[in-house]
Amino acid sequence: MTINSGKKINPLVVGLISLGAVLVGITTIYTVNRSSSAPNTSDVTVESPPKITKITSIGRIEPRTEVIKISAPLIFNADRVAKLLVEEGQSVKVGETLAILESRDRLQDNLKQAQEQLKVSMAKLNQVKAGAKTGEINAQAATVRRLQAQWEGERASQRANLQRLEAQNLGEISAQKAVILKLQAEFQNAKAEYERYRQLKADGAVSTSQYDAKRVIYQTTSEQVKEAQVNLARIERTGQKQIQEAQANLERIERTGQQQVNEANSTLDQVEEVRPVDVQLAQAEVDSAIATVRKAQTELNQSYISAPIAGQILKIHARPGEKISDDDGLLDMGETQQMEAVAEIYQSDISQIKVGQRATIKGESFAGELKGKVRLIGMQVDKQNVFSNQPGENLDRKVIEVRIELEPQDSEKVKSLTNSQVNIAIDK
Repeated sequence: MTINSGKKINPLVVGLISLGAVLVGITTIYTVNRSSSAPNTSDVTVESPPKITKITSIGRIEPRTEVIKISAPLIFNADRVAKLLVEEGQSVKVGETLAILESRDRLQDNLKQAQEQLKVSMAKLNQVKAGAKTGEINAQAATVRRLQAQWEGERASQRANLQRLEAQNLGEISAQKAVILKLQAEFQNAKAEYERYRQLKADGAVSTSQYDAKRVIYQTTSEQVKEAQVNLARIERTGQKQIQEAQANLERIERTGQQQVNEANSTLDQVEEVRPVDVQLAQAEVDSAIATVRKAQTELNQSYISAPIAGQILKIHARPGEKISDDDGLLDMGETQQMEAVAEIYQSDISQIKVGQRATIKGESFAGELKGKVRLIGMQVDKQNVFSNQPGENLDRKVIEVRIELEPQDSEKVKSLTNSQVNIAIDK
């Protein structure tokens, strides 16, 4: 390549210029093609995700008052039901008696006993306050003298009886000893005769019958001596026993007589003087008796189990003759006139729940759907109690209970469906 100047161009420069031209051409073509293929953004509509308008949960149907478990007071633990006065499904009023416990009869007796003791204590207080009359003092002094004389007379009589028994025993012993001495002498004489006749018989000087007669006498007197000695031992033993019994009676008379005289003297002292401390003591006994009556009356009242609210009997757990268990109690009841749905709301959603929000409730135990509104939001996080039983369900979710008040007509529809499972949707 040449130019008008007549100078020769460098081939390297020519190659670089050509390469640059090619690159510019390629860039221009790519830009044009990209511009023609790009969509017009002004004509494209971008769809936003749907807005969530409800909060859903699983829940249950309950009376407004929840299910109340009626049981016996702690003092009647393991008591039995004597009478059951209601049936399942029955409506009851506040304070209406539901059942009577077997301890009722025993507690009635305790109350009567306490009331009688109160009467005695009040009579004693009135007596102390009234003081003693002269006639009462003289009468009590006469009682003291009478008891003293009676005691001395019984003591003297028993001492005389003791002396008589001792003398009688000695006399009988002496007489029996004399009998023994007499029999022993006869025995010795019979023995000597027996020995002599035995020798004479051996010599042939006496007959066998004569010998046998002496032997019989000898044996008889020997037995008489033994019998007399046995009688002596019996007399001594019997006499000693009688003397001991008489001595014991004398000691008893001494002791009881002295006690009676002391008590009579003490009563005389009380009759003669009315002290403020005696009035205070008698008043304290009256106050204690009144407290015992009140306690007995309270315990008796507690043996009648009454309804704490007006409502309906939902389930009976103990019948007449059965014990009331700690777990189940006597029965379950609730205020079914106003039913509610209890929604278990996940703690992550609870901030979106407000009192007054509308709610829709569906369940398998009733047709259609129920309407209501949020009445109360719980203040405690707890574990989930109602589950859908779906595979992969989280059984350890933390929830807060939200109570939904049902419309009156819907409440009536589910009044017999306590604890039935429902699905709840709350409008945001």
